[in-house]
Amino acid sequence: MPPPLDIIKVAIEWPGANAQLIEIDQKRPLASIIKEVCDGFSLPNPEYYAFRYADGTQLYITEQTRGDMKNGTILRLAVSPSRAARQILERIQGHSTDGRLEAMKELAKLSADTTFATEFINMEGVTVLTRLVEGGTKLLSHYSEMLAFTLTAFLELMDHGIVSWDIVSLTFIKQIAGFVSQPSVDVSILQRSLAILESMVLNSQALYHKIADEITVGQLICHLQVSNQEIQTYAIALINALFLKAPEDKRQEKPPNLMDVPVSEMANAFVQKHLRSIILNHVIRGNRPIKTEMAHQLYVLQVLTFNLLEERMMTKMDSNDQAQRDCIFELRRIAFDAESDASGVSGGGTEKRKAMYSKDYKMLGFSNHVNPAMDFLQTPPGMLALDNMLYLAKHHQDTYVRIVLENSSREDKHECPFGRSAIELTKMLCDILQVGELPNEGRNDYHPMFFTHERSFEEFFCICIQLLNKTWKEMRATAEDFNKVMQVVREQITRALASKPNSLEQLKNKLRSLSYTEILRLRQSERLSQDDFQSKPIVELREKIQPEILELIKQQRLNRLCEGSSFRKTGNRRRQERFWFCRLALNHKVLHYGDLEDNVQGEVPYESLQEKIPVSDIKAVVTGKDCPHMKEKSALKQNKEVLELAFSILYDPDETLNFIAPNKYEYCIWIDGVNALLGREMSSELARSDMDTLLSMEMKLRLLDLENIQIPEVPPPIPKEPSSYDFVYHYG
Repeated sequence: MPPPLDIIKVAIEWPGANAQLIEIDQKRPLASIIKEVCDGFSLPNPEYYAFRYADGTQLYITEQTRGDMKNGTILRLAVSPSRAARQILERIQGHSTDGRLEAMKELAKLSADTTFATEFINMEGVTVLTRLVEGGTKLLSHYSEMLAFTLTAFLELMDHGIVSWDIVSLTFIKQIAGFVSQPSVDVSILQRSLAILESMVLNSQALYHKIADEITVGQLICHLQVSNQEIQTYAIALINALFLKAPEDKRQEKPPNLMDVPVSEMANAFVQKHLRSIILNHVIRGNRPIKTEMAHQLYVLQVLTFNLLEERMMTKMDSNDQAQRDCIFELRRIAFDAESDASGVSGGGTEKRKAMYSKDYKMLGFSNHVNPAMDFLQTPPGMLALDNMLYLAKHHQDTYVRIVLENSSREDKHECPFGRSAIELTKMLCDILQVGELPNEGRNDYHPMFFTHERSFEEFFCICIQLLNKTWKEMRATAEDFNKVMQVVREQITRALASKPNSLEQLKNKLRSLSYTEILRLRQSERLSQDDFQSKPIVELREKIQPEILELIKQQRLNRLCEGSSFRKTGNRRRQERFWFCRLALNHKVLHYGDLEDNVQGEVPYESLQEKIPVSDIKAVVTGKDCPHMKEKSALKQNKEVLELAFSILYDPDETLNFIAPNKYEYCIWIDGVNALLGREMSSELARSDMDTLLSMEMKLRLLDLENIQIPEVPPPIPKEPSSYDFVYHYG
């Protein structure tokens, strides 16, 4: 007979004694169970004690979290959170240097526990830590190790969100900023100082302004020139936070000295130029591979940089603004010679000038020949389109003139309208690069080529407008084909970006290879299975093969589950990341899982994974917003990317195992694998893609001998029976 569901068997450890093996009734109060255990170890005052996990993060067990305990869990009887907090607080204020250091080490470890953190904060522990840091010159010169643990504990305590960041004093901010600005400081202190400043900036606008007065852009950029990628990552994370909070009006001319530029000028064009150059040379082109967190921070910086274009993208043209109208006149002047400018038109009156302007604007490809300003009323792309056109005309004048004159010399029906094309292309590029959207938590797909030029978006536009003109000619397009051409150009650009070119020159070369003919070939190749295999006999053959392919995909998914995967725990990404591992038993009957110290590569032995779930207990797998951990984290992380990677396994009795997959591929593998274990349909995008690919390959192999042979739609008729069977040979 199986044991009751409310009874679990655990081991309780106590230093210097043999472990107790007990059964815990989950319906009993935790205090009474602790009293029994204390009696077994002959310990008085059971109220001074609590249970903690012996392995992994060693968190305290409370009435709220006791449901997480499983059969076979090893627990440790430890000093209760309130008593531990009081003892540590007394020790870190003591006179013994060694005692204070040991207490701070223990505090740095325990601060990750919410229960302990709550008790410590309620005892004004954070105030004690800030006072210790404010007297940090003494600590820095003689006790840098203790200061590092102090900052670690402070950051862990504050990241729980129990107390507001606004409690920190200006003296504390000056001290932390001082650690960042010092030329030589211990690496661990610098890492934590950068992380603390990042958290302050992101959590308080008031603190942002105080920090902006204490550190300069030059001081942060110095940390990008070191060889330690961890320091570089923390520095870029802080730069991104400052960039996100920087006032939009802080865009001045070149300041006198980069070291004197306040961080509030993070969006300044001069600052951006130097920042891009240093990141390109010391990070992207450094001798070390880019780690995942660094790639994410570079992606965030790329998004924030492009978001500087949002204001222009959403600004309509004011036809009464003379400066804006002059931009259109400048486009016309550069294209059709300075002599044609308004100041050079002699005589003929206003009507003659209007007729000439209208003719020129038509040749420039504007939809509204009389008043081209009307073409820039749509947002997006707004005035950003005009900015791009003017950049092309001024910085690539020969290309601009060639495009305009080349199209104006064609027949009307075959001319590629430059104005209309440039406006639609700008809108397309804003959509592809997601200008105006906030960064996503789970993405790290930055493009190195955008760090190679200070006007990378404009240069990108200049390359793409030439591509558009070239594709227009290759398609022999007319005005009616405009949307078709734009679809092809979008496909060319997205395929080229997918190859992650390292420079704008590599992008040009990639786009040259993606001609209209090549796009047609790729489309035809991708449609082959749909176009060639629609006859009834082929459909019947496909239906016959499909179960075999499905079983093959199922076995691959289960094999991957047996290999296992590492998952990141949900939480603040500024805190050191924690991971856990899950894998399926080789007999497909049990899921094993447990915490990891580091994000290991490869398989983790079953013996290292303490927890397990029988597959027979699994009731369902849910995804996205239906996951319990997504409902709990809704304030955070109603982030589309995170939601798309989240799933939970529901199992008896009313328990859940929550996942956030590292990428879309692992998400699909696990969703399919769990559904296969439950005997349900594998419905992920990857399963459909694998089915299409494998089915297409198998069909082509089986039909190889029938190449260039027309397969009839209906089977050939069965011939009539012969009049006699005399032709049959009779043996004997």
